[in-house]
Amino acid sequence: MTTELTAPVAAPDVAPVQRRTLRLLFGTQIIGGIGVTIGIAVGALLAARVAGTAVAGLAQSAAVVGGALLAVPVTRIMNAHGRRPGLAFAYLAGAVGAVLVVLATVTRSVPLLFLGMLFFGGGTAANLQARYAAVDLAEPARRGRQLSLIVWATTIGAVAAPNFAALADRTTSGWGLPPLAGPFAFSAAAFVLAAGVLLALLRPDPLLTARRLAAAAAPVATGTPDVTPPAEAVAAPARTTRRGAGMRAAWQVVRGRPAARLGIAAVAVGHVVMVAVMSMTPVRLGESHGDADVLRVVGIVLSLHIAGMYALSPLVGWLTDRLGRRAVILTGVGLLLAACAVAGTAGHHTPRLSIGLVLLGLGWSGTMVAGSTLLSESVPAAVRPSVQGFSDLTMGLAGAGAAAVSGFVMRAAGYPVLTLLAAIAVVPLVALALRAVPASAPDEED
Repeated sequence: MTTELTAPVAAPDVAPVQRRTLRLLFGTQIIGGIGVTIGIAVGALLAARVAGTAVAGLAQSAAVVGGALLAVPVTRIMNAHGRRPGLAFAYLAGAVGAVLVVLATVTRSVPLLFLGMLFFGGGTAANLQARYAAVDLAEPARRGRQLSLIVWATTIGAVAAPNFAALADRTTSGWGLPPLAGPFAFSAAAFVLAAGVLLALLRPDPLLTARRLAAAAAPVATGTPDVTPPAEAVAAPARTTRRGAGMRAAWQVVRGRPAARLGIAAVAVGHVVMVAVMSMTPVRLGESHGDADVLRVVGIVLSLHIAGMYALSPLVGWLTDRLGRRAVILTGVGLLLAACAVAGTAGHHTPRLSIGLVLLGLGWSGTMVAGSTLLSESVPAAVRPSVQGFSDLTMGLAGAGAAAVSGFVMRAAGYPVLTLLAAIAVVPLVALALRAVPASAPDEED
């Protein structure tokens, strides 16, 4: 009896499956990006109205922590059943969170608001995990480009979403919803749509297909190409991942692979530096601009920063494939250091601060794309989702911690000291990048 996991797949079928997967992920990333950003665009304002200004920032942090924590169950689902149900679960969790936020707004319930924002992070978790689905079946020479294409697709949704916020609020005002609740209702609809499209169309599942191909290639690797592997051998990756689907098992895999450690460190450290500096930049701008201008200036500076993060990601992916993963990671680190130097010494010169934020986004893009690509190819398909989930959990919690600590540093020592500490944080990553050994291809090693 054959199942989706044990059915044979011929190598020539991989190219069209990969093209279809990329098109589908690109489209759902746009939809999901709209869902995430349309909620975040009004999240702080809505939280301030429901819970007060003092805890508005904590509500936003709850979404970051929720996205990190949801990576754990999403990873378990992917290990057992593939990318399709895992991504759909994450989007549906985000939809539940958006509905809870709407209910919290109606009832003015602070606990319900925080619970909703935690689950709302599922949309972010899905968007992050989708980049890994893009490289399950990618050719080694194109992994960086194809991963970066999915990262770039998020930009389209992120840019379009704020323009939908006012429309969503006006549309739902006739439904009896309070102001600012409408965007979250639209977020829920976007997440449900993305989940439905993935459940219906992401077939065959790229992760399960990659596992079948790896299992089918095992006899060739042992020098017995004419021997057909028994069903038990083909299904072995599934049993292995069910036993080792936890974060502890993922760490055990990463610990023995220097290249995997470098990939996780690049993603996490780049995110820490970006979040720490970016989150306090609006406060810095508020020191030199009045209330009448500060929102406009903050919007321009952060838009330039987001453009640096995403707009050039296809180029970053191409460079990752051409120059190598470690070279782009080190380039990203150099850009992060330059960003800290420029922003930290900008004083109240807004154009120079804007340049620093653009460099910060470019540095983040380099560490994110190259680090994610290196991580994905450094571990075998059987444990790949666990390790990728561990990476996203580490990145999310590290970013949330950086956002929390940056406020205290800003108040106690100021913005220049914050950028100096952020620059120091990349030193361990440089040391790791300079001494890491190249990874063997998982199909050969395992």
